[in-house]
Amino acid sequence: MCHKPFFTVLVCSLLLPSFSVFAADTVILDEIVVRGTEQSSFSSNLTIREVKESAARDLGEALQNVPGMTYVRKGAIANDVVLRGLKKDNINVLLDGVRLYGGCPSRMDPPSFHFDFAEVESVEVVRGPYDLSHPGSLGGMVNAVSKSPAMGKKFNFSLTGGSFDMLHSSLTTSYGAEKYDILAGYAYKYSLPPESGDGKRITEVYTPGTPNSYLADKIDSRAYRINTGWAKAGYKFMDKGRSEISYSYQDAEHVLYPYLFMDADYDKTHRLSWTTRIEEKAGAFENSEIQLWWDRVDHLMSDRNRTSSLSKPRDYGMETDSQTSVSGVRANGVIKVGEGALKSGLDYYHRNWDATNSSVMYLSYQPQAMVPDVDIDNIGAFAEYSVPVAENLRLTTGGRVDRTTAEANALDANRLTTVYEQYNSSTNLDSETDFTEFGGNLQLTWTPRDSIEIFTGIASMTRTPDPQELYIGLVRLPTMMMPNPTSWVGNPDLDPVRNNQADIGFKMTADTLFLSGSLFYSDLDNYITLVEIADPDGGGTLYSKGRSYRNIDAEIVGGEISVQSSLPLDLFLTAALNYTRGENKDLDEPLAETPPLNGSVSLRYDLGTWFAEITERFADRQDRIATSLQELETAGWNITNIKGGYYFDNWSLIAGVDNLFDNYYFSHLSYQRDPYSSGVRVPETGRMAYLTISYSY
Repeated sequence: MCHKPFFTVLVCSLLLPSFSVFAADTVILDEIVVRGTEQSSFSSNLTIREVKESAARDLGEALQNVPGMTYVRKGAIANDVVLRGLKKDNINVLLDGVRLYGGCPSRMDPPSFHFDFAEVESVEVVRGPYDLSHPGSLGGMVNAVSKSPAMGKKFNFSLTGGSFDMLHSSLTTSYGAEKYDILAGYAYKYSLPPESGDGKRITEVYTPGTPNSYLADKIDSRAYRINTGWAKAGYKFMDKGRSEISYSYQDAEHVLYPYLFMDADYDKTHRLSWTTRIEEKAGAFENSEIQLWWDRVDHLMSDRNRTSSLSKPRDYGMETDSQTSVSGVRANGVIKVGEGALKSGLDYYHRNWDATNSSVMYLSYQPQAMVPDVDIDNIGAFAEYSVPVAENLRLTTGGRVDRTTAEANALDANRLTTVYEQYNSSTNLDSETDFTEFGGNLQLTWTPRDSIEIFTGIASMTRTPDPQELYIGLVRLPTMMMPNPTSWVGNPDLDPVRNNQADIGFKMTADTLFLSGSLFYSDLDNYITLVEIADPDGGGTLYSKGRSYRNIDAEIVGGEISVQSSLPLDLFLTAALNYTRGENKDLDEPLAETPPLNGSVSLRYDLGTWFAEITERFADRQDRIATSLQELETAGWNITNIKGGYYFDNWSLIAGVDNLFDNYYFSHLSYQRDPYSSGVRVPETGRMAYLTISYSY
């Protein structure tokens, strides 16, 4: 259970007033001013300073510092981000506005896994369906903004070493001239499997010898090894015009995911984009942008590291070879209309996903079109108008329309009849479908004085079913090793999800204070969820029990409150509290995989040249569970993190210990219920020490 004193500390912290400070010229005060004056009402941001000072291995871990954000842990890295209880395709995760998808149907490699922290300058989070610029922002958007070259020669090197042989390093160099600029970087990440608070590695969560357990020589093998390289070149024209091209390649090997049946043999990722942006008047446009991109992920996963691969005709019991690619174009601009500004744009993307599974549990390794070469084509348009309607009152409203087609090229009529119709109790299912959907929002922002902003909004936004939900097809037949397997079959009859949401909130700023809070109510029509499917042949040998997808009606309600403030004696306070409550209205039970009440409180002593900080993170017990999916309760927890740093000349030195008291605990989202989940919870990392040294000029 979470200890009450920590809640008391948090509540008192949120009520503390702001005081003048002796060392006001610090980066923390700069962040307070930026968040108070430049951050939009429905968004938050994460600075690269906050990332560099942490031991976060990926974006999922780093974003837990942003109000409303949590993550799903599958292993030591590649944690999937969760925003107000929504995840996967219910939120957009982008890099510089570019859409990218991982290759694994169980999201071993979520989009955020495929770019490195060293590429990123900041991360913007839009909470709720208020992003019209990109299709599918049903519950919000997470957009990582990459670094751009500055004028002159710049260089940065960073090296982090930590517990469990963790080694993260990066090098970035750039040169900026009056008319052109270039940037290049490289990053390397490596670690052994971390230990949890009980002293065991996360690869030891299974009873030795059971089918999903790791082979003896793999328990202490590396948890991941990742090499990433990137380059960017730009040309400047006009006074404020810039055109740039960028490319990145990532090679990830031997990435372990204990809570899944398989691990990643490799992920190979290519990203290519070209962007031209004019931030001055050109013709009718006050500013404009055009962007083209292409990316591809090759993903191979297998159980070669597990006991289930022993005594098989091949060196694996199951393997999935997957490729996914996205190409697209988007253009937008801002036109002055009356007293306001009209932003409008067009966009198109093509997505392909093809995954083939081979398993001893299906006709002795006969290949299955697990994701049957699915094409998604989406063309959309949006317009958003922002105008002052009265003194200190601004109205923003807009809409978006999308036309989406989906086609499973490798799904024939026979497999539709013998597999998909059996698990969905439907007839005349089709391998292609299309959707036309509209969405929009209306926002009001009232600023009664410069230091206070009150905002409210209503929005309705959709997202179409993804290729996996529509067409995934993994049939698993009983064997001696696994007599009761679970098949995983999509539902081609799914409807798009619609989120009808209302928000209200406030921001209060002063020279040394940033305080914000928000409440939301989300009514989800045709929300897509996993469901249990009985064995179509009643326990015979042709099929097995299964999981598929159904549309349900659901609702989510919650809110966030956060504060960042300077106190006397060079102290700085940061605190946040988040709550989300989900309900499956069809079954009258809690919505599955909803995070509990959680938050953090930090106290920092900062003199500019050096700092020391202590953070308490906590989560309440989650007893609101979905019994229809055998979801289990999760105990509350709290951990203590400490860190300190010293800045001298062009160098910085940061050291810290996360989970100082080596607590043994689980995130409520530490396991999932689909056929590739292992059925065990992966504990959070125990005591972890780290040291980072950086040099910049």
